[in-house]
Amino acid sequence: MRRVLAAIVAAIGLASAAAPAWAAGETPKPPAQRWSFDGLFGTFDRGSLQRGFQVYKEVCAACHALNQIYYRHLTQIGFTEDQVKQIAAEYEVTDGPNDQGEMFTRPARPSDRARRPFANEPAARAANNGAYPVDLSLVVKARFNGPDYLYALMTGYTDPPANVTLPDGMNYNTYFPGQQIAMAPPLQPDGVTYADGTRATVGQMARDVTMFLSWTSEPEMETRKRMGVKVILFLLVLTGMLYAVKRKVWAAVH
Repeated sequence: MRRVLAAIVAAIGLASAAAPAWAAGETPKPPAQRWSFDGLFGTFDRGSLQRGFQVYKEVCAACHALNQIYYRHLTQIGFTEDQVKQIAAEYEVTDGPNDQGEMFTRPARPSDRARRPFANEPAARAANNGAYPVDLSLVVKARFNGPDYLYALMTGYTDPPANVTLPDGMNYNTYFPGQQIAMAPPLQPDGVTYADGTRATVGQMARDVTMFLSWTSEPEMETRKRMGVKVILFLLVLTGMLYAVKRKVWAAVH
């Protein structure tokens, strides 16, 4: 219990310490973007989702994991079961033990969790100059206005002002708190070749991968919204019926 309370106090302290930096305006607010999934009737753009998965696969997956996603989930963004099997089979996963009690590797299946790029955190840090690449499964939910922030982060790399000197291994990013980030600019013009012929500008790739990571953060969003609309319609019909019954019951009184 004491450890839990200590962790809570520490978290509050860190939040309080970080608050002045945001309040002081040192980090600009990410520009608002328009997303297809905004609003009560918003949905994910399947074309953008698939392009975003391609960007993640070819650019982000070398460092960042998607621990909450299984390959079978990719059918939700428009891939067929055969395509998902082909995507999964591109990766090797560890399985076992076998009959001899030994672990072995095999091609991944749709039922497998998306493969991690590193075996453990120390290995990830060793490959990234001590920085630990965060898991991207829920990254959009980890920030206020997560989609706008993520898009701004990926497009916010610039040269530092003349009065700013960056430590070795750091990069300047307008929208990252403190403006100093260890991750190098992940997106370069024409960094991927989209299968549908869409031009792979930095802005387009940032938008597509943000769409994809918004889906990984909340894959049930469309189902939740459809259910919400049905509930609202049901309540409207029920209200009308109750009003009609009320008028019928009290008609003699009036």
